[in-house]
Amino acid sequence: MRRVSGVLLAAALLLLPAISTSGVFAQAAAAQQSAPNKTTYSGDAVIQAFSVNPDKVADYEKVIGQLKDALTKSTKPEAKQQAAGWKVYKNATPNPDGSIVYVHVIDPVVKDADYSVLNNIYEIVKDPTEQRGVYDMYRAALKQPLFVIQGQLTSDFSK
Repeated sequence: MRRVSGVLLAAALLLLPAISTSGVFAQAAAAQQSAPNKTTYSGDAVIQAFSVNPDKVADYEKVIGQLKDALTKSTKPEAKQQAAGWKVYKNATPNPDGSIVYVHVIDPVVKDADYSVLNNIYEIVKDPTEQRGVYDMYRAALKQPLFVIQGQLTSDFSK
């Protein structure tokens, strides 16, 4: 009985790397085939705010510049409409913790368009190494998302 158990254990140990490796490759292939998460909005306008680490303000602004370039260079017709209605404001005074708030105002919203910062940049930046660099820079710059407000216009004081 011990001999049979030993043989079964040895066989299992020999097969384990093949099973786990094939599982890793299958997961990687599935991840590549799945579509990236889109960020879409249903309201007429969006206001969203992000807190940025004070020592990463230049990096955040570089990523936002890449986003602008991506939207203006995109071949998708909705990208130009997105760029026309997307503005980013930097708060003039830092928060008590030193972080800087950036407010994105999107008006009008392009229905069904992807507003993901990274997805839009990746439309232009195709090299996976460069994409990873953009991702790392963006993630390190963001302290936290603060809020997203989307909705319909209820009052227009200019009219």
